[in-house]
Amino acid sequence: MILEIDMASETPIYVQLRNQIVLGIGRGELQLGEGLPTVRQLAQDVGVNAMTVNKAYTALKKEGYIEIDRRHGARVSPSVRLSGEFREKLEGELALLIAESGLAGMEKQDFLSLCGSLFDQMGGLPTAVLE
Repeated sequence: MILEIDMASETPIYVQLRNQIVLGIGRGELQLGEGLPTVRQLAQDVGVNAMTVNKAYTALKKEGYIEIDRRHGARVSPSVRLSGEFREKLEGELALLIAESGLAGMEKQDFLSLCGSLFDQMGGLPTAVLE
């Protein structure tokens, strides 16, 4: 998986790393249980500080996307569980996107079609369990 980081972006680098890894899991570029590079290796590959990668890995672990242990390092969680907190976050972000698309003149069916198309592109999207 190739990570594309925009050093000029207003989005913090650790958030970009986090988002790229989540997209990689969703697209099937990273399989459930697959190992991830060490913090030091990913930092070197991307050209960022190891603390930045550590912050991204910590966020991913907290959200349940990865597991980290001393023997095996970081790996994609074998099963991703959706919490009630995640559902609230999702609803908030979707509400904002719906408002913005409506203000830009997008029709409901066009919005739903775009969502469906993007969802279908996430071929590797694992089945998640809602807690």
